[in-house]
Amino acid sequence: MTMTTSMRKARGQGPQSHRVTVLSQSTWTTLGIYAGFVLAGAGLGWLVSPLAHWLVTLPWAPLQGPAELLASLPAAVPATAGSAAGLVLGLVAQHEQLAIRLSDDRVVLTSKGRERTFSHDAVATVFRDGGRLVLLGHDGGELTRQECDLNADRVADAFTGHGYAWADTDPHKDEFRRWVPATPGLPEGADALLTARQKSLEKNGASDEDVRELREELARLGVVVRDEKRRQYWRTFRRSDPIAE
Repeated sequence: MTMTTSMRKARGQGPQSHRVTVLSQSTWTTLGIYAGFVLAGAGLGWLVSPLAHWLVTLPWAPLQGPAELLASLPAAVPATAGSAAGLVLGLVAQHEQLAIRLSDDRVVLTSKGRERTFSHDAVATVFRDGGRLVLLGHDGGELTRQECDLNADRVADAFTGHGYAWADTDPHKDEFRRWVPATPGLPEGADALLTARQKSLEKNGASDEDVRELREELARLGVVVRDEKRRQYWRTFRRSDPIAE
């Protein structure tokens, strides 16, 4: 595989190939996630019983009623409850993991129960931005930006193997400017969306659903936004309709 300064050459096998590549966390990684959450939950559960016994010896301590109830239970009960809670958290973590299905004519991204499909013709460039996978359209807009914990080289090889152009960095990174209220040069309505998004970003972080939805609203106005330490950076593009399914 050859490389330029920032772009890996696509090396697909032709548009008629029916080969499909599926990328997701390995079985061992998934089992490790479950085991970690279950063990952590069980450990915290075992700590509950001695903590409750200690609290009931302190007349001034708050939550005496709940502490007495927990102290009366066998130690295995809160440990089992903690394990169950850990299992639920493991299910949530697996649900949020990104799975990628690639062929020469389309890419399918599945995360948090949501599936998005883009035709090969719609995708101009693919790259990683920190822990996120980004697909760019030919108009310079972002088709999607997804949390991605998969091995970067494995993902890059899969995309280039199906004929997609892979960039080592964002080809538009020098166009971004930090947003502050009333920034000039934004399309009408974008400043209000960025203001609302900043509030959600500061309160709930970048993974918040409102933050994601407001990013999509900004994209409809021709604005790309990226986050760094809960600060927003933006650039504009001339929007065209992506080939998405």
